[in-house]
Amino acid sequence: MPGPVAVVDVGSNSIKVLVAARNDQGGITSLLSRTVDARISAGISRESPQLSEAGMARGLEAIATLLAEAATHGAASHVLVATSAVRDARNGGEFRSRVRAATGHDLRILTGEEEANLIGRGLTCDATLRHLQDFRVFDLGGGSLEILEFRTRRVQRAVSLPLGCVRLTERVIPDATAPFSPDAAAAITSHVRTEMERTGLATPLPAGATAIGTGGSVATARAILGASAQCDFADTSPSVTVGELRRLLAWLGALPLDERRRVPGLPPARADVFPAALATLLAVADCQGCTEFHHSLCNLRYGLAAELLGIE
Repeated sequence: MPGPVAVVDVGSNSIKVLVAARNDQGGITSLLSRTVDARISAGISRESPQLSEAGMARGLEAIATLLAEAATHGAASHVLVATSAVRDARNGGEFRSRVRAATGHDLRILTGEEEANLIGRGLTCDATLRHLQDFRVFDLGGGSLEILEFRTRRVQRAVSLPLGCVRLTERVIPDATAPFSPDAAAAITSHVRTEMERTGLATPLPAGATAIGTGGSVATARAILGASAQCDFADTSPSVTVGELRRLLAWLGALPLDERRRVPGLPPARADVFPAALATLLAVADCQGCTEFHHSLCNLRYGLAAELLGIE
C-alpha cells in the first residue's frame, strides 16, 4: 500500500493542504487538512491580472508552512497545483519558478477543465454521495466557479467560469469595508446569469438531480450556521438551504466589514468577499431552480490524492 501523499492547492483566496492515505476499504483517509488564507489573487478582476510581490510572498510563505506540516504526517510524495489566480495572471510562470526555487517542488498550473474534472474525481471519494446518480456540482472559489454535470455518476460536462468571490468583489463593490448594497447584489445576480446562459448552464436541475456545493464559500456558510446554533462543524447538517443563504446575506451584508470580521464561523480574511460569495450562490440556485446545496468536503485535493494513491 503506498504511503501518505500530500496535495497542496494554491487557490485564489486560500492555500490548502491535504495529507491522505489509502485505507483498508480502498478509500481515502485524511491525516491532515489545513487552510491558510493567503489571498494571492488581489487584482484578479483586471483585464490583464498580475500577481503582486506581496501576494507571491504570502503564497510562498503559506506553501512552505503547509509542506512543513505535511512532513510531520509522513507524506511520501507531494503534488502542488494552482488554479484561477495563477492560471490567469500574466506572471503566473514567474510564481511557478519561485515555488520551485523555494521548495524544490514543481507547481502544476491546472486548466479550468482539469480543475473541474479533478473536483469531480474528488467527489467520487465521498461515501455519503454514493447513492446519488444524477447531480450537478458547484465549486465556488476566489477566482472561479467550476460546474460539473453528472449523469449515472459520470461527468457529462465540466466548465470553469470567472465567477469567483474575490473576482466579483473587485468587479462590483467599490468599497468592501461598507455594507453590501442591493445594487451590488443585483449586479452579481445579473452577471452570474449572463455567464451561465452563455455556456448553456442557466437551466433547471434535471428531475431527481441534486445540487452539490463544494469550496470555501459553502463550507463557510455551514460554519457560520453551526456557530449560530452553538454546534461543532462536524455536527452540522451538510444541507445548506437557499433560505439560510438569504438570511445570511441579509444579516452579514448589512454589517460593515469591521463588524463582519467578528462574526463567529466567518474567517476574518474572508469577511470582505463573503457577501459576494453568498450573492453568487443565490444566483446559481435561482438559475438551477434548487432549494439547497448539499455540501461535500471531498473536492479537488481528494481527486488528486485518489490519483496518487491509485484509487479507482
